[in-house]
Amino acid sequence: MFHLIGVSKTYDSHVALQPTTLRIEPRQTTVFIGPSGCGKSTLLRLMVGLIQPDAGSVEFDNTPLNKGNLLPSRQRMGYVIQDGGLFPHLTARQNVTLAAHYLRYPVTKINSRVQELTDLTHLESTRLQLFPAELSGGQRQRVSLMRALMLDPAVLLLDEPLGALDPMIRRTLQIDLKAIFKKLAKTVVLVTHDLREAVFFADTIVLLRDGKIVQQGPPQDLLNKPADPFVTEFVNAQRDPIEVLDA
Repeated sequence: MFHLIGVSKTYDSHVALQPTTLRIEPRQTTVFIGPSGCGKSTLLRLMVGLIQPDAGSVEFDNTPLNKGNLLPSRQRMGYVIQDGGLFPHLTARQNVTLAAHYLRYPVTKINSRVQELTDLTHLESTRLQLFPAELSGGQRQRVSLMRALMLDPAVLLLDEPLGALDPMIRRTLQIDLKAIFKKLAKTVVLVTHDLREAVFFADTIVLLRDGKIVQQGPPQDLLNKPADPFVTEFVNAQRDPIEVLDA
């Protein structure tokens, strides 16, 4: 679904991403993980087209992503950021339907899609009339997910979507999100710093350090076949939460 070919990104003298080549397989969940500043969010922003690479190219569905096709390509991508990114002056429903109204979808189609997404995300329909400040953190993230899915995108990209939530709400949303990913069978790319969360979601984990991919593959390879001493160090630092999840 995505093919990044030799992409790199530098901000002033800081190398955010070293030359990187990576394929994102369709209908799978790929998780980017690593310490802060390792390049995982930079990778995601390059894929969404929010930033441009200094070198290399990004292909989306076998087509190079560039300024000429950025808008139609983005309409096929759902994007969720950590705090949800909801517009505070719009109600939850207005946030969800904003893009659909901009594209002049028929009202009946919008209403039907909102109902589908309300059911999918387990959000009470009465919450849609409230403003973001009137919603809980978990409810805001459900609304953000609804907005990302409104146009029925081919891919869903999530940048630490659960990072700001308390543990109990986070766990509930993890379970709900995984069920949603399975039901929709879409290509999903998720960024997290939490290895336990990565193992829970991922078909493939991509571990980064200092703007470079250290290892990628199935979660069990990361845990049992480390490709670098840093992989072992990273896993051991979060080993106990993984064992709790497996139990």
